[in-house]
Amino acid sequence: MTAFTESLVETNGIRLRVAEQGKGPLVLLLHGFPETSYSWRHQLEALSAAGYRALAPDLRGYGRSECPSDASLYTTLHVVSDLVGLLNSIGERQAVVVGNDWGANIAWQAAQIRPDRFRAVVALGVPLMGRAPMLPSRLFPQNEQAWFYTHYFAQPNLAKAELEEDIATTLKKIYFGASGDVGERNENSPNPFGMVSKQHAYLASLPEPAQLPNWLSTEDLDAFVQAFKQSGFQGGLNYYRNLDRNWELQGAFEGMQVSVPALYMVGEHDTGLAMPGMKEIIAGMSQLASNLRGSHVIPHAGHWLQQEAADQVSARIIDFLRAL
Repeated sequence: MTAFTESLVETNGIRLRVAEQGKGPLVLLLHGFPETSYSWRHQLEALSAAGYRALAPDLRGYGRSECPSDASLYTTLHVVSDLVGLLNSIGERQAVVVGNDWGANIAWQAAQIRPDRFRAVVALGVPLMGRAPMLPSRLFPQNEQAWFYTHYFAQPNLAKAELEEDIATTLKKIYFGASGDVGERNENSPNPFGMVSKQHAYLASLPEPAQLPNWLSTEDLDAFVQAFKQSGFQGGLNYYRNLDRNWELQGAFEGMQVSVPALYMVGEHDTGLAMPGMKEIIAGMSQLASNLRGSHVIPHAGHWLQQEAADQVSARIIDFLRAL
């Protein structure tokens, strides 16, 4: 099915595993948590066929890319630095950067602070947001009974031990729980990115699907499982351990707009839409992205947008690229 090539690229003092397909203007594809570059398998093929050079790295801490042991080396600026170094290593001056989940957050910041290297941005799921009024550790809720999932993920070794006990089950539960297959969401819907009980394990509240969703084959799941067997989950969790540090560093860029052309997409059943104020943030993005060229809700899809609605997402990205 896949025709992409794989290589290890030296960048910013580490090695990143990169999947690549096609020739032409460069499009850089950034995955989220818990994903890898394999989540862009459909877009690698579609972009290549449309005349673009599509490149998807395993971000630092994931898959076959290096996983620094120091948790402080996983700020958003570290990853943006990896991307700038990646462009330098492959001899490209500019790229359009596309991201989902954490990858979307990184893509927004890359376009914000280095518009000379990232000439346009496409974000899936996570909208462009201004700097929060306080540290995330103070902003996100917690009480004696439960805490927001970011608090749980940020605890040293706690989430790591649970998520790595049975990687296939972990991924099936998280992928299904945040997908559009859950349907219209309410407060009782499974949500891997919501509140976590302090009395019960994180995965206990997430159902294991009787069968895989039609967008995720057994072969696809195995590709993700093998990647996380190689890297473990600590690298990905370290991104959450740097939320407060990211907030502190973001102060240097507060008030800066994203000036390059931008496109936003979100699944109709994305878990993030249930967060208080999220719909208002999405509606107001044009105040922060002065060249926002579209904001689209993709019917029936959830958080894993480029996998769940692969054809629609690829088509919208390609239309956006051709209009640049």
